Amino acid sequence: MRRYLVDYNESFVIDQNFDVAIIGAGIAGLYTALMLPKDLKIVILSKKDIEDCDSYLAQGGIAASIKNDNRELHVKDTINAGCYVNDLDAVNVLINESQEAIDSLVELGVDFDRDSLGNFYRSLEGNHSMPRILHVHGDSTGKGIMDILIKNVKEASNITVITDIFAMDVVDSEKIYKGITAYHNDKFFYFNTKFCVVASGGIGQLFSKTTNVDILTGDGIAMALRAGVNLDNMEYIQFHPTAFYSKDVKDKLFLISEAVRGEGAVLRNINEERFMGEYDNRMELAPRDIVARAIKDQMDKTKTDYVYLDVTMYDKNFLKRRFNTIYSECKSQGIEMNKDYIPVTPAAHYFMGGIKVDLYGRTNIENFYAVGECACTGVHGANRLASNSLMEALVFGKRAAVDISCRMKQKKYLDYEDMNKIGIKTLFNGFKTEHMKIDFSVLKENLKNFMEDTAGIVRSVDKLKKVLDYINNVLYEIENCNFSDIYSMEVYNMYQVSGAIVTSILDSKASIGSNYVEEYSERSLVRQI
Repeated sequence: MRRYLVDYNESFVIDQNFDVAIIGAGIAGLYTALMLPKDLKIVILSKKDIEDCDSYLAQGGIAASIKNDNRELHVKDTINAGCYVNDLDAVNVLINESQEAIDSLVELGVDFDRDSLGNFYRSLEGNHSMPRILHVHGDSTGKGIMDILIKNVKEASNITVITDIFAMDVVDSEKIYKGITAYHNDKFFYFNTKFCVVASGGIGQLFSKTTNVDILTGDGIAMALRAGVNLDNMEYIQFHPTAFYSKDVKDKLFLISEAVRGEGAVLRNINEERFMGEYDNRMELAPRDIVARAIKDQMDKTKTDYVYLDVTMYDKNFLKRRFNTIYSECKSQGIEMNKDYIPVTPAAHYFMGGIKVDLYGRTNIENFYAVGECACTGVHGANRLASNSLMEALVFGKRAAVDISCRMKQKKYLDYEDMNKIGIKTLFNGFKTEHMKIDFSVLKENLKNFMEDTAGIVRSVDKLKKVLDYINNVLYEIENCNFSDIYSMEVYNMYQVSGAIVTSILDSKASIGSNYVEEYSERSLVRQI
């Protein structure tokens, strides 16, 4: 496997102005930066504008056990949704430290929705046994939190945000982190920092149907993979059951939050028949993997591309107040939620696997961390419990920051050395200007379609083996080419991560939760509660 995306020459910039590099500017990256000591110089590398991330789009809310809540019940719900393969230590950390995370957000300025008595308004979502989901501005929780984090980051004198920068590779010496290579404003950079936190988000754009923004192509996971960082649970990909169906949206589908079903919305097939009772006695509030498979089964049976979400039991005023963002989007598509059924389809939404980390976000490369969706803490098991993801980003982002602070005080990091002295001979090479014979746009479209068909909601061993052969052949073809631009590098990352996902599915030889493989399944579309 190719070690670096580009090869060494003299035309690069070495930047030694920062202590910590954070790759990604979503909730995980920004919050981690704010939790680090104020005397550390931090650089946040954002692939696009700081608002271009999935965190900004998060609607449903944030699951938290606060005050006198039964934390054991939250643990039980989490591992039940995760098919009991969760890391129990990580689950306990997540839930026991959720109060601290909410308090921290409030202190930063996040204004959570409250009821008439001034208490936090909390709603119910799928597989939660009690209302524990906090919201900001109804269904704009991600935006509400992100706006506050961005404000605090901009006011922090020790934090610099660089936008439109493409992080490429991890540089290490004897499995100790040394720095990050990146491309920005037609120049190659080497950020020689003492620590790095990857918070690059998920992998939704590997599929033809996704709710993820266009930057989520698995870049952080690919760079970790090339550096020999351990990955875990790569077979676990959550497909959200209810994305707004549209023929016209190519890059991203609009998400219809789990919270809509939490408030009582029901699913109907194209014949307007309610169907979830056939699959699970929790009906529309069953775990997402079950609901997504049920919808796919109905679409296959009725030979349609969507089913309906029915929320017509509520009046217009309630829907506008509770789901203002969703109401507005549906209206722009000609759907009146209080009168019309909403056409929905499952779409790739959240990655439970990724870079393997411990309870402090540490990887097997010293001083190299991962937090958020690109990291695999083991919290989610085989299927994420709704709205646990934002809390995971906060709790483990804080833990990574605490660990970095301790290591900084103990001076457990490498000082800068000349790159040749640490054996790095292949870092940079200016992009080749000659015409490339490989059409990377075609490769990208092919991959997204193949992954949707083979590594999607229902998987088949024979199809997976064929697509793995295809991926390996493409990787062999482009392995030694000189990339013409950032786009070609991005596609290369997509193929590397897709290969790791398909390999993990085949190696698992199991069918559980979001990894539903026909040949390994004893039951058709259901599982024990």
